[in-house]
Amino acid sequence: MVSRLVAVEFVSADGVMQGLGSPDEDREGGFAHGGWGQRYGDVLHEVLDPDGLASTSAYLFGRKTYDKLAAFWPSQPAANPMAASLNATPKYVATRTRPDLTWSGSAPLEGDLVDAVQGVKTRTDGDTVILGSGDLVRQLLAAGLIDELRLFVHPLLLGEGKRLFGALPAPRELGLRNVAATSKGTLAITYTLGPQA
Repeated sequence: MVSRLVAVEFVSADGVMQGLGSPDEDREGGFAHGGWGQRYGDVLHEVLDPDGLASTSAYLFGRKTYDKLAAFWPSQPAANPMAASLNATPKYVATRTRPDLTWSGSAPLEGDLVDAVQGVKTRTDGDTVILGSGDLVRQLLAAGLIDELRLFVHPLLLGEGKRLFGALPAPRELGLRNVAATSKGTLAITYTLGPQA
């Protein structure tokens, strides 16, 4: 059985994903709007799908996202469903350096990125989930490896910052699987990705 590769992304309505969590999370390029996602904290409580966590058999991160999450989640209580999932589930990290990965269950991807991710998909029974990791997501979208996008689109236009989507070798069709809205206007949209054109 081959795992589905699922990208879970929090973006503004104009597609910006930079600096979601805190003012100093990512100031690259002079980005001054860090922490914009904090006012929409209702997302996880209102539309988090417990079945999505239960079906996750592995996580995949870029190095920056891994470092940020590894500094927070290992110290969170197991009663938090997200902490329980992240801390107990294998984690793969796409990194160009020989890293010291201290978060329990973490391992670097070895060799060519596309081959390594295909290997993870082949070895994993449930979903392999990418959180954040914009550069990684763009590479894997271009390679046709992502099977599902779970987008949390916040009702905010930032006007600048790193955006989730970039150039693709060809258009990709998306199939709408589910839509939900929070009380503050965030849309949780799940798309499946059709075959590459």
